[in-house]
Amino acid sequence: MRRLLGVVLLPTLWMGGMTGLRAQTANAVDLKPSPQQVEWQDLEFGVIIHFGTNTFLNREWGDGTADPKVFNPSHVDPEQWVKAAKAAGARYVVLVAKHHDGFCLWPTEQTAYSVASSPWMNGKGDVVRMTAKAAHKYGLKFGVYLSPWDRHDPRYKDSAAYDRYYLSELEELATRYGNLVEFWLDGAGSAGHVYNFQKIEETLRTYQPNTVVFADMGLFEYGDARWVGNENGVIPYENWNVIDRHGYLRWRPVEADTPLHQRHWFWHPNDQTSLKSVDELMHIYESTVGHGGQLMLGLAPDDRGLLPEADVDRLRQMGEAIRARYGNNLAVHHEPTDPNTASALDGDADTFWSAPAGSHAATLEVRFAQPVTFDRALTMEWLNDGQHVEKYAIEAWQGGAWKPLAQGYAIGHKKMDSFAPVTTTRARLCILSSTREAHIREFQLFSSGKAGN
Repeated sequence: MRRLLGVVLLPTLWMGGMTGLRAQTANAVDLKPSPQQVEWQDLEFGVIIHFGTNTFLNREWGDGTADPKVFNPSHVDPEQWVKAAKAAGARYVVLVAKHHDGFCLWPTEQTAYSVASSPWMNGKGDVVRMTAKAAHKYGLKFGVYLSPWDRHDPRYKDSAAYDRYYLSELEELATRYGNLVEFWLDGAGSAGHVYNFQKIEETLRTYQPNTVVFADMGLFEYGDARWVGNENGVIPYENWNVIDRHGYLRWRPVEADTPLHQRHWFWHPNDQTSLKSVDELMHIYESTVGHGGQLMLGLAPDDRGLLPEADVDRLRQMGEAIRARYGNNLAVHHEPTDPNTASALDGDADTFWSAPAGSHAATLEVRFAQPVTFDRALTMEWLNDGQHVEKYAIEAWQGGAWKPLAQGYAIGHKKMDSFAPVTTTRARLCILSSTREAHIREFQLFSSGKAGN
């Protein structure tokens, strides 16, 4: 679905709405997230929904020639989609309002190539409105993806004319469907085309000042969050939130997208064998959310307008697996300790432990009245003041000495570590190196109940 942008960027001095600093005169640790980025990173897990003419033509990429009449689902039920996503643990929904084929899932006034020209609901339907309403009803945030590439509209050949068309569609989406938590800019197929991204951003922010814009690194100046660089649902590198590009530093947290089905973003008939297993989904979850990023899982309603029953069941199983593995935090049963330490052990991400002022190394210890067995740790850094932990280790007290269990570099929003089961009355998080005093929201311990990992 995604490709790196091959576009011509118009010259601009705009900084994407967030603080940006010259790399030559500043350090990454000087940058802080915006309040909107902080809130968005706490969402952790979202779903992106692909549904359109491709659904009825057994395609992944439409060419813009499909007759709108092929879009004729019998039972569109976004509440079913949202409930299934919530059961998996998702906290936000992004709907692909227009994919690269140009077909619009709302009755836009800018083109006839939309649901208004389909037989579905006699041309009176609005998938965007139905999905936004369902998300809000079940407590999930809502966002949209409006593809810049349009393989149907003839105005696409004229950059200025197409920009006016695209901005008018964006204005409709930004003013008619409530608050948008995220806006996707995907430049797949756009090589050689000139977009006025500055105007796109200005239009969005006029009506939706708090929306987080997700984009490829090619749109570094315009996005608030960045693509991971693959569609496998894996963050394969140390995840630092601050990125240096073109001599500028930006706070750009990472979002990793991957479909529920192997390599399939849209529904295809007889496709159950491509459905990812619970083990695969848990690996994806721990490789994204567990590496300090966002997970964006792709869901695809079928030609009825429903998620297939097998998909719904798999999402439920995923949520159950996450809760089973990370639902019983042993650290909350710690021995009495000082209020500062307790703030990282209380299971409340709104409180945090602070290392001594001015320190670059520190230790956070948890003690138990009786021996406990665990094989996983979850650590969260308080990022409001920036990302500061550069190296850490997790250790357990055994045989009169500290035994190393895991170590790493970036903690960031959330870091999940697994190791061989250990039984002890004492464990600790060692901040081995930090640019300034570390702040830890949570240090949690879990037992998978398995003899090994």
